[in-house]
Amino acid sequence: MGKTWLYQFFKIGGVPAGLRAKLAQEGIVLLDEGIGGTITYHNFRAPGRAYGWKKSWFSGAVALTNVRFVAFAYGRQVINVPWDDPRRAQLRVSCEASDRLLIAFDPAIFHTDWSGTVEVRLSTALAQQLHARLIE
Repeated sequence: MGKTWLYQFFKIGGVPAGLRAKLAQEGIVLLDEGIGGTITYHNFRAPGRAYGWKKSWFSGAVALTNVRFVAFAYGRQVINVPWDDPRRAQLRVSCEASDRLLIAFDPAIFHTDWSGTVEVRLSTALAQQLHARLIE
């Protein structure tokens, strides 16, 4: 899987520098930066936001450590779930293709005043490895 042009030219889509050291301390198992992805919202409601359907593309990163799974879009965390968090079981994880990982969830598990469905798709060569680790 190639890196996004935003990452190649501007380094947009990497792990934020402040968090990189923390992830390294936790023991990085898998890491891929500069990957393309999308976030799709279905019947989404949050304070100040409401979408029947909305899809946004991003350049981002994904990391799996001994402590957590985290995904970034433009340097912002979109998923950050520790292994021992019971909410991890509520993430619906699948491989749509050998290089595309889908993580779907109800945002209310993270924010009580949000509702709907959020789907995060990550285009990464590590999709199958991430999928195997996330469904353990």
